Amino acid sequence: MNHCPALPVPDVAGAGRYAPSPSGDLHLGNLRTALLAWVLARRGGRAFHLRVEDLDRVQEGAAERQLEDLAALGLDWDGEVVHQSERGAAHAAAIEALRARDLVYECYCTRREILEAPSAPHAPPGAYPGTCRNLSPTAREAGRARMQELRREPALRLRAEVDSWEVQDLWAGTVRGAVDDLVLRRGDGVVAYNLAVVVDDAAIGVDEVVRGDDLLSSAPRQAHLAHLLGLAEPAYAHVPLALNPAGMRLAKRDGAVTLRHRIARGESVAQVVARIGDSLGLPGCRTAAHLLNDFDPASMPRAPWIVDLPA
Repeated sequence: MNHCPALPVPDVAGAGRYAPSPSGDLHLGNLRTALLAWVLARRGGRAFHLRVEDLDRVQEGAAERQLEDLAALGLDWDGEVVHQSERGAAHAAAIEALRARDLVYECYCTRREILEAPSAPHAPPGAYPGTCRNLSPTAREAGRARMQELRREPALRLRAEVDSWEVQDLWAGTVRGAVDDLVLRRGDGVVAYNLAVVVDDAAIGVDEVVRGDDLLSSAPRQAHLAHLLGLAEPAYAHVPLALNPAGMRLAKRDGAVTLRHRIARGESVAQVVARIGDSLGLPGCRTAAHLLNDFDPASMPRAPWIVDLPA
């Protein structure tokens, strides 16, 4: 396989992290995942970092409120909070490292064209079918001209070396998932999430990624990208999502679903932590420290958390 020169990685013993997007206040499911990320890092004596993933939608003041809520729950973290938008030089260096090994190519497809294109056998819905992977010079020039007409830049895609990759997940076990030619930089010039998260996790020594299980299918492609960049592939722990009683993903429309909402309704922080503890099979927990002492990963419920909140 082609291998890119390894990017510089600090000499650390491992770390966990939580990386919210500042698009609004954290709901109970987000807070539950943050607590689990903190517990899993701290129980092993590892560092714990916070990163604000602010490459896309940013609600003014949301990042500050999120940090305040996490601190109110009893979470602490190491070092300064990292803002992903300030990591552009590292992201660009990763793309150039891949480009140097002919692992990057321009893509001129629109989102609609990708969705309507026939997929490769066994590929997941929406997987990129490789339309622009091996274009002739003439076809590439035509693609660039089309992008100029649309007033956008071509996206940059990874020339993946495999069609699947295997990762280890604390609760899902060994997972082999599909890998396609994922986007590295979007047509609007913004680095793609899959690249940014891989580079930024490696830079702070993250060796276990804890996040919602809706992102489990992304883990194989991200691990493969880390491999190509010469970075250590982390282990994963994908947390079952929090759902409303109708079985839909928990959202603001479901009522008082944030810490601030619950406090405004008369609940204490301890009661909110107890609610989360109940969902983890730990009744009576009222502090983050209590969760840290008592949580057993083997007892983690595998089903989604159905959140039924009183008014």
